Amino acid sequence: MGFLVPLFFHIVAFICTIAAIALAVLHIYRHLLNYTEPTYQRYIVRIIFMVPVYALMSFLSLVIPDSSIYFNSIREVYEAWVIYNFLSLCLAWVGGPGAVVISLSGRVLKPSFCLMTCCFPPIPLDGRFIRKCKQGCLQFVILKPILVVVTLILYAKGKYKDGNFNPKQSYLYLTIIYMISYTMALYVLALFYVACKDLLQPFNPVPKFIIIKSVVFLTYWQGVLFFLAAKSGFIEDADEAALLQNFIICVEMLVAAVGHFYAFPYKEYAGANIGGSRGLTASLGHALKLNDFYHDTVHQVSLALHVLSVVHGQC
Repeated sequence: MGFLVPLFFHIVAFICTIAAIALAVLHIYRHLLNYTEPTYQRYIVRIIFMVPVYALMSFLSLVIPDSSIYFNSIREVYEAWVIYNFLSLCLAWVGGPGAVVISLSGRVLKPSFCLMTCCFPPIPLDGRFIRKCKQGCLQFVILKPILVVVTLILYAKGKYKDGNFNPKQSYLYLTIIYMISYTMALYVLALFYVACKDLLQPFNPVPKFIIIKSVVFLTYWQGVLFFLAAKSGFIEDADEAALLQNFIICVEMLVAAVGHFYAFPYKEYAGANIGGSRGLTASLGHALKLNDFYHDTVHQVSLALHVLSVVHGQC
């Protein structure tokens, strides 16, 4: 009986993983064939790639548990990448940071209990607000790979184990750092959406926000809850918690792959001639090229350093 349960998990996870990857690849292929608005679709393709990455890494973690930390690390780095690309997509929809600032000129984000800004004065929707939103996402994209490297080093030294909340182990502290960085990234996304809701309305942003936030949010917190359940005795141990986490993600990715077809339909780009035809390979190359991220990071870091230098000069 002990053998049959893992075997059942592996079979179901394998079927869901193959189906999710097949649907995602088909979806990406359709976008690349109709790559008529590269400014938007490069981000959409990157977001859809989340499904194959999550599904494959989770399945490999399930069947090769001894190497799961390496597979999970790849999945977690891509998680940060998805958040950055989603904000970039939203900015592209509304014409870029400059267009947003002009459109929102003179407006403020009123104090709100739901947004946890009730104790603060109204937030001006200006260039500084947009910059803070971008920096809030970028800090997670940059910090996450650093945390992964630190995790792998500590794991090699026997100082890290998933689900081990012992203060003498590093899992607890890395989880706290990750949670703060991750929460900040999702929070600025929420602020940006509320501020630009009217501008984003023509692009039907609600299902897109829901599927991105649900996948990223649920995959993280359900893992923490499973490990807490193992610590509390509701689940046998951390290894079983990890098994359940990876199994459920494989199943969830099949749901996410279907959801992406609805949230990011390729048909709205089919037949348009806005960007012209690039060819399948050229379209894929454009989507995977990281020059936009590089320039964005350099720009935001330069602005942050400039502000610090000004503040230091005034002091």
